[in-house]
Amino acid sequence: MFYYLLALLMFAADQATKWMIVKKMDLGQSIPVIDQVLYITSHRNRGAAFGILQDQRYFFIIITIIVVGAVIYYLQKHATDRLLKTALALVLGGALGNFIDRLLRGEVVDFVDVYIGSYDFPIFNVADSALVIGVGLIFIQSFMESKQKETENE
Repeated sequence: MFYYLLALLMFAADQATKWMIVKKMDLGQSIPVIDQVLYITSHRNRGAAFGILQDQRYFFIIITIIVVGAVIYYLQKHATDRLLKTALALVLGGALGNFIDRLLRGEVVDFVDVYIGSYDFPIFNVADSALVIGVGLIFIQSFMESKQKETENE
C-alpha cells in the first residue's frame, strides 16, 4: 500500500504544480529562480521527452495504459525488493501524471527550465522527474541484483 501512496503523492505533486503553472502563468512566460541556471517557464509539449514524436497523443495514451498495467501487475506479483517497488511507484506516478495531461489537455504541461552553461536543457515537469528517477533506480537495482547473482555463483 505504501508504494501506491508514493505513486499517488508523485501524481498529486505533478498535477498541483502543473495546475499552478496553467493558472498563474502565460504560455511562454519565464520566471528566473537562479539566473542563468534555473527558470520556471510555462511550456506545452505535444510529444514525448525532448519533444520527439510530436502530435502522437493517442499513441502515447495507448502506450501509457499498457505501461501502467504492466507496472501495477509487476508491483503486485513480482516485485519484492524495496528499491524496485519504490522505482515502480515513481514510474507509475510519473506515467499517470503525464497521461492525465494528454488525456484531458491534449498536451503535457512542462515548466522546469534548466541551463547548463550555454545549453538549454529541454523543459520538463515533476512527472518527467519521477519517471527518470524511477527508471534510474530500476537500472541500479538490476545492476545490484546481477552483481549479487555473480557473487553467489562464484
